[in-house]
Amino acid sequence: MSDTPIDLDALRERIDSLDNEILRLISARADCAKQVAEVKTKTDPGAVFYRPEREAQVLRRIMELNTGPLDSEEMARLFREIMSACLALEQPIKVAYLGPEGTFTQQAALKHFGESAVSLPMAAIDEVFREVEAGAVNYGVVPVENSTEGVISHTLDSFMDSSIRICGEVVLRIHHHLLISDTTRRDKVSRIYSHPQSFAQCRKWLDAHFPRAERVPVSSNAEAAKMIKGEWHSAAIAGDMAAKLYGLEKIAEKIEDRPDNSTRFLIIGSQHVPLSGEDKTSVVVAMRNQPGALHDLLEPFHRHQIDLTRLESRPSRSGVWNYVFFIDFKGHVDEPRVAAVLEEVRLRAAELKVLGSYPMGVL
Repeated sequence: MSDTPIDLDALRERIDSLDNEILRLISARADCAKQVAEVKTKTDPGAVFYRPEREAQVLRRIMELNTGPLDSEEMARLFREIMSACLALEQPIKVAYLGPEGTFTQQAALKHFGESAVSLPMAAIDEVFREVEAGAVNYGVVPVENSTEGVISHTLDSFMDSSIRICGEVVLRIHHHLLISDTTRRDKVSRIYSHPQSFAQCRKWLDAHFPRAERVPVSSNAEAAKMIKGEWHSAAIAGDMAAKLYGLEKIAEKIEDRPDNSTRFLIIGSQHVPLSGEDKTSVVVAMRNQPGALHDLLEPFHRHQIDLTRLESRPSRSGVWNYVFFIDFKGHVDEPRVAAVLEEVRLRAAELKVLGSYPMGVL
């Protein structure tokens, strides 16, 4: 027993010493980031400070080098925040997202860019696109598909008339909670607010636990959380960020029907992203209305052994019963093999539009 205080004191001294070293190294990294900004500004007044491919390479390297005891993803998240803070010294990033505050889209934006990014809520997906196109923000974050409910049609439609590029992706594990305010009795809940997608993702749980409660769809989960602050008989389905933002109590946690429920978000911007080593490309293709059109579209990908990760069809705006196809596949447009496939597709299609090549999501 007499050895315990001595051992603890020694360990605490060791921790203090390590903290001092960590502080010194983070400060040195921040100084280096400032020097990078100075060099870029002198050589190119219009220089891009945030490089998605470079950040992805750094995070992958950290995860490969990590030997524990911290989980590799947790270690990468720590480095993401360090990189975010250092980048803010070079040039603070402005990011528009589908709001209001407290949405899963804001959570995805902070997961991808870190807490030092300036995040700005927008009322609709097309507003996010407009802010990026106008140059009012550097990037935008929009949801594109959910593992339970499928594709977000509004996001895909917005790409059809836009010059915006996809610069990255982030996948967020979605946990839904049933929330009430401090004036609500849980046994008196007769109305539940949430986004229609969340109602769909929690349908079985709601049928089992609140079959008689009125389900009121609203524009976002965060809006639902905000609305119940003034009602005594209402609850909301929302996530952790909304619960914390509006000071709500969780009366049931993780009520989504599928434990693997997740949403993929796209990072949109105006820049071409160079190769990172593990990339994905998104394209939209309009095919001529003729027999075998889909086979003609997909055959070059098969022949060149390019892995398709998503294929969605949407009605074309140019004619009745004509369709366009949104395709995601592994690879980058700067790779010769991918360039050859896209050239073949271009010759076979009525129209081909490359939405962007970007690093595959790291976190």
